Amino acid sequence: GIGLVPFSPLGKGFLTGTVDESFQFTEKDIRTSIPRFSQENIRANRALISLLEEIAARKGATTAQIALSWLLAQKSWIVPIPGTRRIERLEENIGATSVELTGDDQREINEAATKIPVQGERYPEALERMTGL
Repeated sequence: GIGLVPFSPLGKGFLTGTVDESFQFTEKDIRTSIPRFSQENIRANRALISLLEEIAARKGATTAQIALSWLLAQKSWIVPIPGTRRIERLEENIGATSVELTGDDQREINEAATKIPVQGERYPEALERMTGL
């Protein structure tokens, strides 16, 4: 019954709400090469995170849980599998299945997403060519 497993459903950590312009990536972190993670683009893209943070506060959830819950609410055959290195993040991600997004919540996210242009490419040009998109 799974029709789509979204790749990087938390936007390489961006949708967790923990990445801002002051975030320090390690030298080996691939995000240092991704245009979307430049300080300028992070600043511009925080508008969507601010909305997710507001909804998360209302729901007693985390920003990551709201992002995952939104994906789960789209279609029953969409099954996000976020990567993680820590058990506490795995538990947090699993908690997204308990977050109830109302139709109004979903509309609020959808409307905001159409009005907030995402800044920065997903990958550097050479890697983007390899995706075939």
